[in-house]
Amino acid sequence: MEKFEKLTGIAAPMPLVNIDTDMIIPKQFLKTIKRSGLGVHAFDEMRYLDDGSENPDFVLNKPAYRDTQILVAGDNFGCGSSREHAPWALADFGIKAVISTSFADIFYNNCFKNGMLPIALPQEAVDMLMQDAEKGANARMTIDLENQVVTTSDGEEFRFEIDSFKKHCLLEGLDDIGLTMEKVGAIDSFEEQAGQSRPWV
Repeated sequence: MEKFEKLTGIAAPMPLVNIDTDMIIPKQFLKTIKRSGLGVHAFDEMRYLDDGSENPDFVLNKPAYRDTQILVAGDNFGCGSSREHAPWALADFGIKAVISTSFADIFYNNCFKNGMLPIALPQEAVDMLMQDAEKGANARMTIDLENQVVTTSDGEEFRFEIDSFKKHCLLEGLDDIGLTMEKVGAIDSFEEQAGQSRPWV
């Protein structure tokens, strides 16, 4: 998993509340078990018109936001069913961080397992970041995970809290497999000793 240390990028305003996982990636695209290729279907029902063409009114289709890496969203982002395809789709689209006042627990934890940083901030802070995101591509936010600070294009800073273990995993680029591989020496040693003491197993 790619390390997340410091990110400076375009932030898109998405003030809708209760954006659920079906809005992020509709159920008809859940047949794959691959993490790649889902970005084209992210926000499918809002992003495309009935004829399959892009909806020009959807924020991520606008020229200023096509290279968005940060979403500033409304309350309760990622609610609904517990599909891990939701963070897969966002990550494949290029989203590396989502800022909101709150997240559904399962989505929140799935983000960390897929190298994405969900940041929960008070409503007042999110409102100010939303306004900054509305400035378009020329207004780039910076997220410093080590120091736990979001900085607007005007230099205003907002500190966020994060679990120390989750922070460590993102900084080091460790998913569940990576965490297991850190202990591969101890695992090999255990298996060798177990094999000697219980050769019949």
